[in-house]
Amino acid sequence: MAGVVGTHLVAQVGFIVKDIEETKRKWAEFLGVDVPETQPCGDYEVMQTVFEGKPAPKANSLLAFIDVNPGLQIELIQPNEEPSTWRNFLNEHGEGMHHLAFQVKDSAAQVANAEAAGLRLVQHGTYGDGNGEYNYLDAPDLKCIIELLESYAPGDSRRREAK
Repeated sequence: MAGVVGTHLVAQVGFIVKDIEETKRKWAEFLGVDVPETQPCGDYEVMQTVFEGKPAPKANSLLAFIDVNPGLQIELIQPNEEPSTWRNFLNEHGEGMHHLAFQVKDSAAQVANAEAAGLRLVQHGTYGDGNGEYNYLDAPDLKCIIELLESYAPGDSRRREAK
């Protein structure tokens, strides 16, 4: 059974943090792995971030990714001060788990399925490198945000060029 979003395999657990440098070092030490690089989320020209139905060109964050095992990663997100799902979470809840992410195919169809099941799309955009898209859905009954990720195949016309 595939469930609402077409898969039950969690691809990522995302945490909102105040200090990404400190938090990534602590996670790396805890897991016994190398400290990951910190990277910017990306430029609006590529990302085209939309928050609460409106363009959010100033919403941004710093990111760090730690691969836990094949197919599962921890994402650390340090948001800037601009309104976004990340900033709202930090303001309302403090640091902590923000989302569970699922890698999907045909994200538009999966977002529609999730909305039909009562979830609400709160933010979406393109990966900072232009090679896929993300969709954050508020899932109050699940006590977290659900993120749907769709990575584009090479040659996919939806790819955007990162600068």
